[in-house]
Amino acid sequence: MENIYSVLLTAVTVMGGSAAWRYYEKRAAKKEDDDRFIRNDCTSRITKLEALLEQSSKEKDEMRQIILNLTAQVAELRTKVEYLTDNK
Repeated sequence: MENIYSVLLTAVTVMGGSAAWRYYEKRAAKKEDDDRFIRNDCTSRITKLEALLEQSSKEKDEMRQIILNLTAQVAELRTKVEYLTDNK
């Protein structure tokens, strides 16, 4: 009778151990999938942000050139206005 209990206890232990092992394997695989998703998501976001930063830099350079042109035009107009007001 004691041997039957030992056999049953051993069988339950082995089944419980294998079930626990499968649980931990699934848990580790899910964590790895989550980490991979986060890594891919971060990579795509970084790529988009780099593109936006480059575009913003180009726009800033264009705006700087426009401001320089406008400043030159204002200086010309100021000179014309001074010339016209001095000749009166």
